[in-house]
Amino acid sequence: MRKPLQAAIARSLHGSSRPGGVRSKPFVAVALLASLVLSTAVGGCAFSPDGGATAQPATLSPAEAHTDSRTAVAPEAASGFQARKLSHHTRFAVAAANPLAAEAGARMLREGGSALDAVVAVQAVLGLVEPQSSGIGGGAFLLHWAGSDVVAWDGRETAPAAASPRQFLQPNGRPMSLAQAVPGGLSVGVPGVLAMLQAAHREHGVLPWARLFVPAIELAEQGFAVSPRLHALLVDVTGLQADKQARDLFFRPMGNGNWRPLAVGERLRNPAYAAVLRRVAQEGAAAFYTGPVARDVVQRVRTDPRQPGALSEADLSAYQPRRRQALCNEVAQWRVCGMPPPSSGHLAVMQLGGLLGALQGTDWPRGAAPLPDEELALHHYLEASRLAFADRAMHVGDPDFVVPPAGGWLSLLDPSYLQQRARLIGPRSMGTAKAGQPSGVPLAWGQGSEQPEHGTSHISIVDEQGRALAMTTTIEAGFGARLMSDGGTGLPGGFLLNNQLTDFNFEPADAQGRPVANRLEPGKRPRSSMSPTLVFDRASGALRMSLGSPGGAAIIHFTAKTLLAMTSGGLDPQAAIDLPNVGSFNGPVSVLEQGRFSPEVIAALKARGHVVVLDELTSGIQALQADTRQGGWLGGADPRREGTVVGD
Repeated sequence: MRKPLQAAIARSLHGSSRPGGVRSKPFVAVALLASLVLSTAVGGCAFSPDGGATAQPATLSPAEAHTDSRTAVAPEAASGFQARKLSHHTRFAVAAANPLAAEAGARMLREGGSALDAVVAVQAVLGLVEPQSSGIGGGAFLLHWAGSDVVAWDGRETAPAAASPRQFLQPNGRPMSLAQAVPGGLSVGVPGVLAMLQAAHREHGVLPWARLFVPAIELAEQGFAVSPRLHALLVDVTGLQADKQARDLFFRPMGNGNWRPLAVGERLRNPAYAAVLRRVAQEGAAAFYTGPVARDVVQRVRTDPRQPGALSEADLSAYQPRRRQALCNEVAQWRVCGMPPPSSGHLAVMQLGGLLGALQGTDWPRGAAPLPDEELALHHYLEASRLAFADRAMHVGDPDFVVPPAGGWLSLLDPSYLQQRARLIGPRSMGTAKAGQPSGVPLAWGQGSEQPEHGTSHISIVDEQGRALAMTTTIEAGFGARLMSDGGTGLPGGFLLNNQLTDFNFEPADAQGRPVANRLEPGKRPRSSMSPTLVFDRASGALRMSLGSPGGAAIIHFTAKTLLAMTSGGLDPQAAIDLPNVGSFNGPVSVLEQGRFSPEVIAALKARGHVVVLDELTSGIQALQADTRQGGWLGGADPRREGTVVGD
């Protein structure tokens, strides 16, 4: 994602239940979206493995793209398109964003470990080889299944006790730009991933905790070759060299005060990270949340020269992960499970399907459906996106602070409510949608202007015993707060700290003075779009799919595209992942993946009132699917990043 998309998100996202086994109609017209993604793959645009197309994409002026000063901090940039092949695995499979990380997870499974053991090893390695996206200085959402209930583990970061709802406002009362807010200690929340993984390991782990960190410790001490993507993002990032610890790890001096990023293939060693992981391996996650590691994190946050934060040792020692009940919805032959709030991902994905179904006026289609007009299908999907994102911005927040509309989150998926909302979709774009009122309940919150979300990584794993998980993990922006801790070791390197507090709304109230659900408050978890998803056969209860993606707010679209193409379109995971990306985040802007749509389709959307922005839309989808014919698992990884699927 580059600046046109950042502008689209930052500018157009303004104003703009009973969990488990609930019979609802969130995917009743999946064939429409499946036809959409299929038609964009074959209609009017000759796709090539390098992401090119026969037609030259249109470009927009800054005015059309709604350029905004809050987009100065770039999320993760594109780093090319490398075609991937569908893989098949008979015993187990690990899909992760880097081959070294996927292999670490497979190593744990070959040693008799569980899927949960494997994900701890994968995360530890990702924090070393893909530090721009996730790590022990960040948070994660984990869905886990071991043959009975789906458990939703919430390792989302929390705001410090001294945080203020107004801390990202300037003296004149206007919100900071992201370029101002992200770098430094002010944006750092209490990391949650290690505490969450240890809590989950106590229930689902097989191997000893210490064993799970061996691959990452070995790699950190021996070094690894810098990948093309890590190099590309080091070239792209701004502000990272301002932190000496990070600069000395990722850059090399060139003389005259100039530094160059590590080159592709250059060896990167991280002794401080290895030392911190050794402490965590031997003493448990408490070694991160108390003692020398915690003191160093707090000292760096509170003394950062750019803008210090208010994080304290008491904040770290008090952190607790949440064990939540997954939101599961029965639709046709599927049972689709996802994260509850503070994630908005599952609700938005399911709302998209429900809105399209209400618009089409049919139940879940049986058999093949004729392809609709490509441009009309795109228009319907983009308009449904506006409605879903408007509800997301209004209603969803940390459930410890925010009461769900009409008494339950699934009120947002009620068929009658979705039918009412779908009637707002007409032949022309509505521009900016307003939030709805489930069950006619008056709105409790002010309409918030959403903060762009960036960064992130996704992991899907199925082990030999059939236990499975989907985990999406993040430090928010690429390279987080551009602030690194060595854990008090005094050694080179370390781990990056998150900038997760910028996922809160910077403006705590709307123009009428009504509080915004996702405003910053002490101890609160910011709303997220992360959408780890597990899919089951409704009749037998057998696991059928595990999937998810990075990509900030676009995670919702990346996950919806892949899920619907696999469930209704009948595509295998690799074919589904390869399909073009598309999305709207509310507001007039509609974003299409660059080089994947014909000029005729783009012109037709503009004629309907869409402001079209073409962008790389760099997803990082990982997906596993049960092979119901031959047995085992099919695996797919996103060609837009460097992920892979490893298994036996």
